[in-house]
Formats: sequence, structure tokens, C-alpha cells
Amino acid sequence: MQNRNNDPKQKELEELVIEVKSVVKVNKGGRQRRFSACVVVGDRKGRVGLGIGKAGEVPDAIKKAIQAANKNLVRISLVEGRTIQHEITGVNGAAKVFLRPAPAGTGVVAGGAVRAVLELAGVRDITSKSLGSRTKLNMATATINALKSVKSIEEVARLRGKTEEEILG
Repeated sequence: MQNRNNDPKQKELEELVIEVKSVVKVNKGGRQRRFSACVVVGDRKGRVGLGIGKAGEVPDAIKKAIQAANKNLVRISLVEGRTIQHEITGVNGAAKVFLRPAPAGTGVVAGGAVRAVLELAGVRDITSKSLGSRTKLNMATATINALKSVKSIEEVARLRGKTEEEILG
């Protein structure tokens, strides 16, 4: 999908529509039908964002979701530019996503919205397990929550007031 922004710093971001669904609001005069879109954007180098947008037409909903995703960009730290530091579980609502780093060459072992988020974040080797609810939006948000809470060795050393060698053993 083409990037619709003219902003030069946003040019490197890719977009992927996770879900487009019809939503209905019941008014006194009848049903009001709109469309809701869930979009993930990322640069495949450690930046990823998730956004949702609602509008009367599908293209407008997608455009709003892309703008929301660009505002919610998150930076994640990758080991060797391919996987995460440690095992982590992300939660959003009833959806849980368990992420585990994998050796080089494994690929992205994930499905649906989790795969979309991980690929656009730049993770190339990882395994995942989806627990609980399988709602696409909640699964994607749980994945982003998990990626946000991954800590690098430098961060852990700084928080504990130790050197990296002391932590690694």
C-alpha cells in the first residue's frame, strides 16, 4: 500500500491494513453505518505504530487510521537487528501474546495481526503463542505492549546500578 503523506520523515514507513469492519450505531431514525479500520505502520528497523480510524467510507477510515498510527510510533530494541532480548508476555483486554526470541533463520512464527506487527517492527526471528481472545485489534495492541516492555541489557544494568558483565554472569 502506498504512503499518502508528503512528510519526508514518514516516507520510510510501510503500512499494512489489519482489519476493516462495518460498525453500526442505532439512532432514533434508524441505523447509522460506518467503517472502522485498524492499520499498523513500521519501518522494519525497530519503529512500529498501531492506529484505528472510523469514517463513513473505507478509504477515509484507512487514512485516519494511518494518521493515528504515525502519532503512536514506538521504538523497540532488537538484538543483532533480528530478534528481541528475552521472553515476554503482552496483554490487552482478554488477549495475551507470548513472544520468545529465536535463533537466526527461524523466521517469524506468528499468525494474523501478531505477524503483521512483528514484521513491520523489523523482527525477523521470533516465535509467538496467542492466548485468550483472538480479536485482531487486541492481539496487535498486546504485541505492541509486549515489544514496549522488552528491556535491553544496558537498560537492566543501568536500573540495577551494575555493569553488563555482572548481569551476564
